[in-house]
Amino acid sequence: MNSAETPTLSITMLGAGQEVGRSCCVLQYRGRTIVCDAGVHPALSGMASLPFVDELDWSTVDALLVTHFHLDHAASLTYIMEKTNFKDGKGKVYMTHATKAIYKYMMQDFIRMRSASISTRGSRCNLVHGTFSSSGDPLFTALDLSLSFPLIIPVAAHQQISPCPGVTFIPYHAGHVLGACMFLIDIAGLKILYTGDYSREEDRHLVKAEVPSARPDVLIIESTYGVQSLEARPEKEAMFTSDVHAIIRRGGHVLLPVFAMGRAQELLLILDEYWDQHPELHNVPIYYASSLARKCMSVYQTYIHTMNANIKGRFERRDNPFVFKYISNLPHARSWEKKVAEGGPCVVLASPGFLHTGASRELLELWAPDSRNGLIITGYSVEGTMARDILTEPEEITGLKGNTIPRRISVRYISFSAHVDYSQNAEFIDLISPQHIVLVHGEQTAMGRLRGALQSKYKDRDEDVKVYTPRNLETLQLTFRGERIAKAIGTLATEPPAPNSILSGLLVAKDYSYTLLDPKDLKEFTGLSTSSVIQKVRIAIGCGWELVRWHMEGMYGAIIEGRDKGGMLTLRIMSAVDVKWTSDTEVTLEWVASASNDMVADSVIAILMSIDQSPASVKMTTHSHSHTHEEEAKKPSHIEVDVRLTKSHPHALKAQTSRVEELAVLRMERITMFLEAHFGDVQLRVPEGVKPDAAEGEEVVSEEFPAIAITLDDSTAEIRLLDMMVRSSNEALRKRVVSVLQMALATTGSLAEQFVSVDHSAIQESDEIQAIMANVEDDSEGGVKRLAEDEGDREEGKAIAM
Repeated sequence: MNSAETPTLSITMLGAGQEVGRSCCVLQYRGRTIVCDAGVHPALSGMASLPFVDELDWSTVDALLVTHFHLDHAASLTYIMEKTNFKDGKGKVYMTHATKAIYKYMMQDFIRMRSASISTRGSRCNLVHGTFSSSGDPLFTALDLSLSFPLIIPVAAHQQISPCPGVTFIPYHAGHVLGACMFLIDIAGLKILYTGDYSREEDRHLVKAEVPSARPDVLIIESTYGVQSLEARPEKEAMFTSDVHAIIRRGGHVLLPVFAMGRAQELLLILDEYWDQHPELHNVPIYYASSLARKCMSVYQTYIHTMNANIKGRFERRDNPFVFKYISNLPHARSWEKKVAEGGPCVVLASPGFLHTGASRELLELWAPDSRNGLIITGYSVEGTMARDILTEPEEITGLKGNTIPRRISVRYISFSAHVDYSQNAEFIDLISPQHIVLVHGEQTAMGRLRGALQSKYKDRDEDVKVYTPRNLETLQLTFRGERIAKAIGTLATEPPAPNSILSGLLVAKDYSYTLLDPKDLKEFTGLSTSSVIQKVRIAIGCGWELVRWHMEGMYGAIIEGRDKGGMLTLRIMSAVDVKWTSDTEVTLEWVASASNDMVADSVIAILMSIDQSPASVKMTTHSHSHTHEEEAKKPSHIEVDVRLTKSHPHALKAQTSRVEELAVLRMERITMFLEAHFGDVQLRVPEGVKPDAAEGEEVVSEEFPAIAITLDDSTAEIRLLDMMVRSSNEALRKRVVSVLQMALATTGSLAEQFVSVDHSAIQESDEIQAIMANVEDDSEGGVKRLAEDEGDREEGKAIAM
């Protein structure tokens, strides 16, 4: 399992890793576990046919997604839901509406056939040799199916589902069979497209696989046909109908082994249309030997709206394409296979498609000795099944009872399998354009060839695309950069930000998604409430207010001095902390709690606690005087306040215009000295029309601004004094001047000029602090400037407690 902190995607194949069958893919990322498909292996039976279910703690699974109803993708679902600890967790199972409807019938038939095989044979045989294999007990019962089936959640194509926090997925049409879909999964911002079985060819009733609009980071894709290219659909249909017609002309029977649902419906549409066009075939019956297919045909008619335009158009014209004219279902009478074999020429579509058991196997054994008969394999055949073995056209086959049967029946392979070939697969991959490609659902040789072809193509294009072919139980780990993207909403999103600008606001994290918003938008967009935490500290002091102010100015530079509505003297330090003169021996500190404001408050407390021991305090509050031995000697000694305390500290920045201008000139001189130390002589350039010594009220006109010019070798850089912007045609010089200027500004500026409290608005707006500052009045005698308060210009802001 991956840690929720590690941005590594783990992909483990519990089935379909370098094989076809028992598809089961486990995705683990940031503490989430998603499983795609849960099938059985068609060439195996019992526990051996299941995925490697013991290798996963199923109680940790958050979602199990089933792409379609075929047994190799869905048949172990009931076992997992009822026989593992999946039910002890919070995992949910999803499939499309059509898949769920057909899945029920498929699983009922699967249980019936397995149970019948166990009771009638009760032996353990080898399917590779054409005989039945049974473990003695069924994997699960009809009761297990009935208990698990209601827990399956049906979804629609293009519907976005969030099974758990941090995970979403969207189903897209995959072609292949009715209801088949591919899943675009998003886990904490990482996008994974799992295709399952898919087809990029629109046939007579299904749409072709869609291409999702979002580009996935990882593509997990089938590789069934490897680098093989299949014939175009018109050529395949022509070959198929021609072979069927030829077998009937020679008086034979045509056996079409198919699965009950899927390609069978496509073949029925082709045959029904061909029969309608050839009157000489109207007397030749076409049988569909599947009670399951008859049940599921109603599902096909229900989900006409999910099919292609051809089927929808016919249905709108009241021409139901699934009401066939020349096809009939076989009766359930016993030994119907022999009756059909003894009759005249006919076409029989019988399941299962792999010929390992059931009606298709019975008919094969009956018809194999007659050369007039013909077998046409129309789908993909898994290795180890009779359908794969007979393609080699052996002289004899082994019957289900172990007997040897001569094979004279003709064998033809015409693939109507709704899987992509190499050209279709490669085209789809190019459209998706992923960085990582994981090949699954393919035999080792075919998968290896496809990997080689893709790697060669990307090497020629000089593209860095990784292709993987994991085996079963081999965990593939893909590491991604832990980038986090926040979406700005509300007030912050009203105007697009300028390039390289900084956005500030509240960062709200939920389910691995991040949102940046203005504090006043918090309640509207998140439903969270806001509150202010105001800290108060009382400190005993043994000095006067003027000395407190002098020390604050010396440390912080700019401070704001005023009185609150109660008339209490107050200093606001760096727009973050208020120092109030509560009595002759005590001051009170107040501030809105935050990391930055707490830091400022700690420094203020440290200064106040050390005022009494500061040598500067002694120097500023005492002066020498003569001693007498007369009556003055009887008076108690005392410390007189020095007149210098009525003056500002040299570092202070008062609001008076003259003082601001004086300090600005002083600072500019220091910046100039700093620049000269690095670059040598610098020049002050005043544009024409600007008179540095212009008298007050005299009009000054200039389209340019004063600047400091720095010349180095043959290059010149200018620092515009209005906004300290640096301009130069030499980029290297410009960057160097910018770097030195930043150091100069930081060195010559006070703490107050460089510090910006993130909670400045909070301290201004809280009910407690709001009463601190009264309306402004100038007190020329005391040299105190009261603080202005314009509530109309202030915006609401509060510290957040979540």
